[in-house]
Amino acid sequence: MVFGWGKKKVEKKPEEIPQHREINLSDVQRITQDLLDLRKTQTLNEIKSLRDHTFPLIKELANIAKTLEKDDLKVEDIDKHLRIIVVRGKKQVIDVIKKDSTELPEISSFEDILDMSNVLNQKLKKIGDVLGRQTRVIHIFAKKYAEKLKEILAQMNSNNTEIQKMIKNFQDTESNSSEIMELLDKIQNLENDIISKNKKILELKNSIISFENKIKNSQDSIKKIKEGENYSKFLNLTQKLNSFSTEESKIKNEINAQFTKISRALSRYEYASALDRDQKFLLSQLINNPFSALNVKNEDSIIVIFENVKKGIISGSISVKDNEKSMSHITETEELLRPFIKKINLLKEQRKEIENQLSIFDKSELYDLEHDLEKNQRNQQDCEFRISSFSKEVDENKAIMPELVDKIENKLKKFSNTDYHIINTTQN
Repeated sequence: MVFGWGKKKVEKKPEEIPQHREINLSDVQRITQDLLDLRKTQTLNEIKSLRDHTFPLIKELANIAKTLEKDDLKVEDIDKHLRIIVVRGKKQVIDVIKKDSTELPEISSFEDILDMSNVLNQKLKKIGDVLGRQTRVIHIFAKKYAEKLKEILAQMNSNNTEIQKMIKNFQDTESNSSEIMELLDKIQNLENDIISKNKKILELKNSIISFENKIKNSQDSIKKIKEGENYSKFLNLTQKLNSFSTEESKIKNEINAQFTKISRALSRYEYASALDRDQKFLLSQLINNPFSALNVKNEDSIIVIFENVKKGIISGSISVKDNEKSMSHITETEELLRPFIKKINLLKEQRKEIENQLSIFDKSELYDLEHDLEKNQRNQQDCEFRISSFSKEVDENKAIMPELVDKIENKLKKFSNTDYHIINTTQN
């Protein structure tokens, strides 16, 4: 049989109807702190009262132990072996009760409550353990003390259970309070972020206006330059200069077509003759890119090469498919050499003349304006992209805030009989 005690009958409290109240987000911290302080004061007073009602019970246990100590329990009439067990059990109960019937710590703070609760738990455990071990001794040989011990311990246990419940409730309240403060910090951070990003968006919009003005000014200046007489002349000269590329390609093709006729003979001459470096380079140009080799300076040297090739064909040192035809093509090319050089020189002179005319135009202003235009257009696009990105982040922050506010409302309900509704929660 275990030495136990009955549970105190719990009185059913009437269900309270929650009140409804609207508050601003800025009021939440104060209300939370006020509720926490109120709960702390209530918890302190109620547990202090329970402590004050519990300590007399401990004194009463001590008095019972003193009385039991003087009572011989009429053990002289029982079996010697059983008598030893009863005396030993009685002594254990008395020793533990005496040792743990000291005063409970005073309470003036929540930390004191925790200390007192630990002391009370230890007392109840030790006394409960010894009474549990000696339950037969008490119920059989000290029956008149059993009921009183049971009644006192039941009341002490009930008080301790209520104390533990109050401690847990207050710790839950503290936890809720801390969580509310963390949620408030998150909301404040989001609001600060929204304000910061809105400020950046405004700055970027002002920057866009500035870039738009710069873009318009650059476009107007470019238009003015391009509508001027000088720019028209510049375009005409540029077009003429570009046309030389077509003419140059035409002459190149004509020269290449002619030199293709003698390319085999020239290539054979290159391998069959011992040439110095300059002659070898010139011959290589005639074979691979004759246009680059045809000029007045090289004319005599080219004629010498042609004559040597002819001699080589005649002597047989240069092998070609058709000697007569090859000789004819070389002669023909030799006769066209001067007209080709004249065409090339004329083309170069005309190009040089156009380039000289173009050089008098100052293109730096137009180029600078076009460079500034491109740069400002890129900057404008960058600002628009950043505005879009910041606006998206602001919308995301605003979407998160109502969820955090709902969590705060739910946590406020956990330790308040008031149903709070929070308004004015977002920054615009």
